[in-house]
Amino acid sequence: MTTSSSSGASGSGGPITVMIVDDQKGARMGMSLMIRRAPDMQVLGLAVDGRDALDQLARLSGAHRPLPHVILMDVRMPVLNGVDATARITQLYPSIRTLVLTTYDQDDYAFGALSAGASGFLLKDSRMAQLHQAIRAVACGDAILTPRITRQLINRHMIRSATSPQQRAAQNQLGRLSPREREVAELVAQGLTNAEIAQRLIIAPGSVKKNVTRILSKLNLRDRVQLVILMRDVQG
Repeated sequence: MTTSSSSGASGSGGPITVMIVDDQKGARMGMSLMIRRAPDMQVLGLAVDGRDALDQLARLSGAHRPLPHVILMDVRMPVLNGVDATARITQLYPSIRTLVLTTYDQDDYAFGALSAGASGFLLKDSRMAQLHQAIRAVACGDAILTPRITRQLINRHMIRSATSPQQRAAQNQLGRLSPREREVAELVAQGLTNAEIAQRLIIAPGSVKKNVTRILSKLNLRDRVQLVILMRDVQG
């Protein structure tokens, strides 16, 4: 497994580097222009499909050059679609966060990409401020999940039998958490933001962030998406 890591967003103070993967030139150029408007972001590469993206990442890794912090990934592309590309990138380059781009918010491909390791998805017609906010969030290890998206992810893709091995394994995992951490995990799984969790539990947002970080570390999870999946396994 390739373990090359990206640098900058995790504390060096450099810009958040972004790769854009879309088979439509107009979409690539439009996203690129919006990203360049952010003073803390930089476009590292443009790819026409998932295979092109993997080839570019392999060249960067082979030359020991920094990898992008975030990839904006279209889901419906020829040669290699965004779901399969996301799965490969998650496996080969675990430091990279993928944000899936879709034209409508009930796209089965987009939900499939979440299961493959994406940190969230965003509508292509999102405004520039929303795009910037989403990129910053996933670059920091967060996930882009609204309560509605969380419910759909659970209901459409993570259905398990109440007596399944997945449920028993998930229950064992959650046994590592303190009562407060379990409470925070349940609220995360409902799609609440850190600020909303802080308001619900009457604690500081910083405390919520620390709890989430500990939860992900204890359970060896990549991000909030995987936590939602785990909580669904517990519920059966």
